[in-house]
Amino acid sequence: MFLAIDAGNTNMVLGVFQGRRLTATGRIANLKERTMDEYGLLISHLLAARGVEPSGIDSVGISCVVPPLVPCLETVFRSYFKVRPLFVEPGIRTGIAVLSENPQEVGADRIVNAVAAHHRCQSAAVVVDFGTATTFDAISQKGEYLGGAIATGIEIGAEALFLKAAKLPRVEIRRPPSVIGRNTVHSIQSGLFHGYVGLVRWIVGKMKEELAGKTRVLATGGHLEIFRDELKDCIDEFVPFLTLEGLQLIHERNP
Repeated sequence: MFLAIDAGNTNMVLGVFQGRRLTATGRIANLKERTMDEYGLLISHLLAARGVEPSGIDSVGISCVVPPLVPCLETVFRSYFKVRPLFVEPGIRTGIAVLSENPQEVGADRIVNAVAAHHRCQSAAVVVDFGTATTFDAISQKGEYLGGAIATGIEIGAEALFLKAAKLPRVEIRRPPSVIGRNTVHSIQSGLFHGYVGLVRWIVGKMKEELAGKTRVLATGGHLEIFRDELKDCIDEFVPFLTLEGLQLIHERNP
């Protein structure tokens, strides 16, 4: 079995594949205080709780955007799983060309998403990833990673209002009853929710103009469900585990 891990700034998402079939998933928080042993035990127990015997994992692929986690995860899988993990980094075969000015600056998760998006769409594509940051990535008809846009994630925006505006409370991120908020909580929720909906629609629209021709739009990420209903007219496909799919494809290309 192949274990795919998307290690982001906030969470680590895991997926177990048998062939190309995703059979189990899980999520744990990334905490800088955690030791190698803690990660090893957490991952082992999570897999066991999903009915996956850790000893059955024979290969691991990792997309990591937190540099200090890389040596930790390398040690975890060598020690606990007796497997050398494949990290998405310069030099591995992804099957796509990265045409941005500085390819090594592009986050591993964005490259992996591009791989999965082109495999799914076989056309020009835009990927919107609702994570710690909200990212937009453009992929050409030929499967080339062209570049994208990075915006503040909605949780960061909510936390910044709470920390920097003395009288504003911390709020639950959700769609409010109406755009015109009748109290402070609903007003903040309206600005956050509808502001991000507008952000996504505008950037996606502009990217589609620049790409020209047939372009499909895919959305993924931890905050995907918040926006699903409101963005049905803008997003062609909602794919919660797009990054895991991309890792599985890259694993196939690097036997």
